[in-house]
Amino acid sequence: MAPGEVSLLSAGAVKPGLTKVIDAFHQACGHFARPVFATAPAIAERIDAGETHDIVIAPPPVLDRLAEAALVATAPVLVGRIGAGVMVRSGAPLPKIATVDEFKQSLLDAASLVYNQASTGIYLDSLFSRLGLSTELAGKSKRLADFAAVLDHISKGDFGELGFGATTVIIENQNQGVSFVGPLPAAIQNYTTYAAAMIAGRRTNQAAQEFLRYLASPPAKSLFAAAGIE
Repeated sequence: MAPGEVSLLSAGAVKPGLTKVIDAFHQACGHFARPVFATAPAIAERIDAGETHDIVIAPPPVLDRLAEAALVATAPVLVGRIGAGVMVRSGAPLPKIATVDEFKQSLLDAASLVYNQASTGIYLDSLFSRLGLSTELAGKSKRLADFAAVLDHISKGDFGELGFGATTVIIENQNQGVSFVGPLPAAIQNYTTYAAAMIAGRRTNQAAQEFLRYLASPPAKSLFAAAGIE
């Protein structure tokens, strides 16, 4: 059978594991998967606007909304879950964040807090409120479009700034001018779950069907786990 192609629209947080799974899928099945990465809100907007892909990988609430609009055609296949973490500019002192109290003090001591407008940023806004720090942090919180913008800002910014993002992508980019401080304390950690589904009207793509099945296979699960996707 001739190699097929699969077009993927995926949340960027799973990129470190997904790229390895794509390579393994090609070796095992001969097909090519071409990913495009975006934030969860942008994924829904792009599909709503008619952008054509075979498979979408996103948090379940995004897939649920697309399913309600009849824009996805299969039950979700679980990819895994990812926690949130903290980073600083390379060479900056690492703040203490092992406990909730240490984390709160580091937030108050930071020159600014930089995070995205996607899943991580939405959670952090609610977390700061829950910790009773919304007023104190409001003036120094910066919401940027996506992780790439956060990474660029932190890598070139003040040594006193704290950046936030999915642990997977922070670890993947430690050679890009940032240092991984660690995950959020366990008591306040937030996991974002990601799943995959076929876009409506694309079920005739046999390679896409094979890729969706491959995502649930033991080799794929092992590669995701190695990248920090539980």
